[in-house]
Formats: sequence, structure tokens, C-alpha cells
Amino acid sequence: MPSFPLNLEALSQLSQRQKLGAIAAVALAIALLVGAWLWTKEPPYGILFANVTDQDGGQIVTTLQQQNVPYKLESGGAIKIPANLVHDVRLRLASQGLPRGGLVGFEVMENQKLGVSQFAEQINYQRGLEGELARSIQTLGAVRAARVHLAIPKQTAFLRDEMKPSASVLVSLQPGRALDGAQIAGIVHLVSSSVPQLNSANVSVIDQDGKLISQQNDPLKTAGLDPNQLKYLKEIEGRYLARVEAILEPLVGKGNFRAQIAAEVDFSHIDQVEESYLPNPAPDTAVRSQQTAESGNGTPPAMGVPGALTNQPPVPATAPITNPQVGGAGGGANANSNYSRNATINYELDKTVKHTRGTPGVVKRLSVAVAVNHKKGPEKDGKPGKATPPTADELKRINDLVREAVGFSQVRGDSISVASADFVPPSPELIPDLPIWKDPDAIAFAREFGQYLIFAIIAFLVWSKLLKPIFEMVAATAHRVEAEEKAAEEAAEEGAEGHAHQGPTFEDRVKAAQELAHQNPKVVAQLVKEWMGAGA
Repeated sequence: MPSFPLNLEALSQLSQRQKLGAIAAVALAIALLVGAWLWTKEPPYGILFANVTDQDGGQIVTTLQQQNVPYKLESGGAIKIPANLVHDVRLRLASQGLPRGGLVGFEVMENQKLGVSQFAEQINYQRGLEGELARSIQTLGAVRAARVHLAIPKQTAFLRDEMKPSASVLVSLQPGRALDGAQIAGIVHLVSSSVPQLNSANVSVIDQDGKLISQQNDPLKTAGLDPNQLKYLKEIEGRYLARVEAILEPLVGKGNFRAQIAAEVDFSHIDQVEESYLPNPAPDTAVRSQQTAESGNGTPPAMGVPGALTNQPPVPATAPITNPQVGGAGGGANANSNYSRNATINYELDKTVKHTRGTPGVVKRLSVAVAVNHKKGPEKDGKPGKATPPTADELKRINDLVREAVGFSQVRGDSISVASADFVPPSPELIPDLPIWKDPDAIAFAREFGQYLIFAIIAFLVWSKLLKPIFEMVAATAHRVEAEEKAAEEAAEEGAEGHAHQGPTFEDRVKAAQELAHQNPKVVAQLVKEWMGAGA
């Protein structure tokens, strides 16, 4: 920037009009520079809310104006404020219930008019319940907006004509987000628990693409497995897979094998009661009941040897249970007398009662598949070596190690398959390059660089169009004043030199005479007398 000599004398030589113009130009230049600098240093704006309805947008803007918060309105219903104020303002607006998302909650019941019909009350209650459910669903991080539609039939006194309520939930997800099975089940449970007699099977959840996500065609889900059971199944398979990888990685190297494990898990609860009986009781089994019957025409005489079985009760029976024969004499005088004796003995039966309760989550069967890569030979002349498959002994050793790692059970029906193959090297994933005008980093750099470039252009224009002419005008005035002063000094010097060459003038002589008369009046008087006498 060129330098211009400035001094107060040069400024004083300016006209009143020039002074006012210079002051106005300098003030305008300062204002433009300060404004441009503040614009370049303006804090970045962040999105406070996006896709805001007109009703919510008006209330939010009014609140921001009351709180003196700067804001910008973007297309698409987005409201932006300084990024450092986004979280604070959101909390303050949330305390006021903003934004409501265009949904009507139970606040609709606060303005009930006197004399409203029962039908209108029911409609308002249903609207409020739908709005409250939608607000609750919107609190999920992956959900951007939600709508709930309830179909609540009118109650009837006839059970035959009774209809069950149903519900439909429409969720609009955040970009790049998705709901997992547990979250979908939570939404279904939330809605079904909020409406009386609403079965979870009658709740449908649909995403913004119109896809039904509450009932996906997953064979495991259609088999009746809930999300917790599916998670447990994946954990079981992951544990077995980690065992296989841990034992094969040091053996064949990382990336030289692939393993997959499929587990069949029994989640059923089994309660089993079993009763078992032995074929025949033991000889020392306790007698449960005994019955003896005798009949005849007279008392038969004692027969046989005293103390023999003739006079003893029947001995304990052995299998099969039979009545022991009572011994006696083969003949005698009373051999033809009618006499009979019957004995019945019931023994306690052996009984075993077994109560078994099965534990859910037991692995019923494992299927393991392992693929081993061919060995790569040493490189020759910069070319990859020849790939050789593993030998049969190596495959057998791998098979045995995998069997032990997963706890192979022949009784359970587990299966293990180990095979070798020459792995195809993965092709590099080609990620298309974004155009420079779509690259976020390039856009941010261009925005920042553009702000400073605009500030530099404004500063250059202010200097070249406003400040430079003022400085040039003042400098020209200063040069003119300096030239005049120099010319005056030169003229004075030339006059002094001229007086020195011509001698004293008449005025100088008169002045010298006056000084002499003042200093020595006697000499002057004598000189005057001489002039007068000489003249006489």
C-alpha cells in the first residue's frame, strides 16, 4: 500500500465540502469493513427442527422472537439458529411442548364444551390417544415422525357381534436408520397395551416406504421365536464360531479359512411325569391284604407230620403269585369228606414316580462347515507361487480339532464338513468418487474460503474507491503547501544575498544614525555643530 504524507496543515487547506466528503467516505469504509468482517465471522447455523408444520413453525418462530434468538427459515420447513444454541433452545421449547408435530394429544380434552355429545367425547378421546401414542413412538432415536390409527369398534351387549380393536402405526425413519426386531416388538407392545382388548397380532407397523415391518417373512420368526430367543440363538452360534476361529487361526492363518455354524436350539418347556412298575415283587415285599375262606362238612383230622405245612398258613408266594398247596396224607378214613380251604394274599406293588422338567435353550443339533484355503507357494520372479491343496492328514487334523472345539455329539446328530478350496482374492470395492460440488469437505472449504475472498474484495473496493482518492487528495494538498513553503524560503534566501552585494541602503543609514544619537548624543551634537559651522 503506498504511503501518503499527511499533516494538519494539509488537512486545513481542504475546503469545507472536501472535509465533509472525506469524513463521510471514511465512515462508510469503516462500516463496510466491519460489516464484511462480522459476516465472515458469523457463527455457523444448525438445524433446530426440520419438516415443521405451519402451525408448529409459527409458534416456534414467535417463541424465538420473544427470546431474542436469531433464526433463519429454510425451504422444506426447516428452522436454523446458531449452532451453539441448538441444544439449549430445544430444551426450552420442549418445556413448552414444542413442537407438537401437528399431533393432538390429550390436551384436546381440556377444552370440552358443555353439552358435548358422548360420540364427540369418544372421538376426542380417540384422537388424543392416537396423538399421545405417536408422540411416544417419536421419542425413539431412529423414528423421525409417526402416526397412529386406531380402529375401536363400538361396544355391544351381544358376544356374537363383538369385534376386537385393531391399530396401524406408520413410522418415518431417520435417513440411514432402521428398526430392529426388539424395537418393532416394543412399538407393538406399547400400542396393544394402551388400548383395552387390543391383541398384539392386530397391530401393524409400516415404514415410510409402505413396507410391513411388523410381520417379516423370517422362518425363525414364523416358528414362534421372539426377539430374545433369536438373539440367544445368534449368541450360541457366535460362541461356537469363536471357538473354531480361535483354534484354526494359528494353524492355517487369518483369512485362510471360512467357518459357518448353524445351531438348532430347543426353546420348549417340558414337564414329564413317569410311573414305572417292576414285573414281580420281591420275596420280602410287605403284605398289603390277606383273605382266607374255609368250607366243609366237618373238621378234618390232622394229617401229616406235626409241624408240617398241614397246620401252617400258606407261605409267601413267589412269581407268579399262586396259592401254595397244603400237603396231607394220601388216604385215610376221612379222605372222602368235603372240605376246602382258600387263601388270597395281596402284596404291595413296586412303583417309581419320576418328575422331569426340561431346561429351555438346549442345543439339539449343530451343523459346522469349514472351508480351508490352498497353500500358496513362494513367489518366483515376482509371480505368485503355485497353490497346493492341504493333504488328507491335514484335513483330518482340522476336522478333529473342530469336533473337539464345538463338542461334537454323535447322539445329538451333529455334523461337521471340512473342505479345501482355492480362495478367490476379493476384488477391491470401487467406491464412486463424489463430484467436487457434492463433497462435504470441499463444500465446507469453499464456503469458508469464499467468505474470506469476499471480505478481501470488499476491502480492496473500499480502499480503491473510497480511501485512496481521499489520501491522494490530501497528499496533493500537502505537496502543494510544501512547494509553496519551499518557494518562499528560496525567495527569502535570494533577497538576503542581494542586500549583501549592494551595500547599506538609506533606511539602514538613517537607522544607524538614530542608534548613534541615542547611544552618544554629545558626539551627534558636535557633529551637527560642525555641519552648521561649515555651512556658514
